[in-house]
Amino acid sequence: MPTDMILTFHEKYKQYDLGEGHPFRGDRFQNAMRFFQEQHLFDRPEISIVTPKPASTEDLLRVHERGYVKSIFRLAQERKSYDFETPVTPEILEAALLIVGGAIECGKHVLEGKAKRAVSIGGGYHHAGRSYGGGFCLINDIAILIEHLRTSYNVKRFLVLDYDVHFGNGTSDIYYRDPTVLYTSLHQDPRTIYPGTGFTWQIGEGKGEGYNVNVPLPPGTGDKTYLHALNEIFVPLAEEFKPEIIIANGGSDPHFADMLGNLSLTVQGFFDISRLIKKTAENACDGRLVLIPGSGYNPRVLPPCWYALIAGMTNMQEINIKEQHPPPTEPLQCRGQVEKSIDELRRLLRKHWACFGGFAMSGVQ
Repeated sequence: MPTDMILTFHEKYKQYDLGEGHPFRGDRFQNAMRFFQEQHLFDRPEISIVTPKPASTEDLLRVHERGYVKSIFRLAQERKSYDFETPVTPEILEAALLIVGGAIECGKHVLEGKAKRAVSIGGGYHHAGRSYGGGFCLINDIAILIEHLRTSYNVKRFLVLDYDVHFGNGTSDIYYRDPTVLYTSLHQDPRTIYPGTGFTWQIGEGKGEGYNVNVPLPPGTGDKTYLHALNEIFVPLAEEFKPEIIIANGGSDPHFADMLGNLSLTVQGFFDISRLIKKTAENACDGRLVLIPGSGYNPRVLPPCWYALIAGMTNMQEINIKEQHPPPTEPLQCRGQVEKSIDELRRLLRKHWACFGGFAMSGVQ
């Protein structure tokens, strides 16, 4: 009998620890899993935990250039850093390969009908491109999952929803000319945050024009405006594109108390976002969905936010998680600025998508 949902996790994920004083610590995984257990998440009959195997070099080479992969393995052996904020050790690399393996396992279960939905804990390394890393990311698990499903299951249409506070420049670059991957990202205004790109006018190139969709959000954007943007952009695109699977990545860093972002989502907001993603997948692709919660840099709010995201994938109708501090009020100008971005996107994408006023249905045959 197929299960409703699997969650991939390995004890060695904790080895993806970038060092004392670094915002990306390995205890995030143990703290999150402990919180899930305290909330009795794993007592629910619709959830099964699956232990992944590490991704292979062949898996990595479906996305990353051979020279780059060799350089990462060499840095790990030598215990050197990729850049000033991304150290590489054998332990970090082992954890990275297991996390990528977790994403692949999620895709396998969903495509083979063993699970309706899947959660790949700890992933979403969206700053890694074909030949570069950065932003704490070395290997792009999202792209590797896509290429595995393309190769092994002949999947032809993918929708990536990136709800991380930072723009996923690596994923975007990999698929910027590819019309089989509709990359949609909601993120903080790139003029105010790393990596400084992800503007509305960056809509893809060549055959991929119209398949890269960025919704920059002003600092202070809260739950209602964020959900409004999802409903105005993500939902109609998904229903028109009709992907064979939706892959959604992001963690707790859009939360109002996160230390590396300035959006103002709440724990309840993450639950509502996750439920909307699930509902959209049910309408667009028979519910086939892989959720990848991994980011977040406030260790106190990360566990409840990840929990809210996963809970939204289940049959739960509500969660009862109290914020440690009251959320800030969204600045008055936020909704207007987001509406302006939405209008700009509709204008830029009109010729590609009927849902934005075009004359022909888009999509890949």
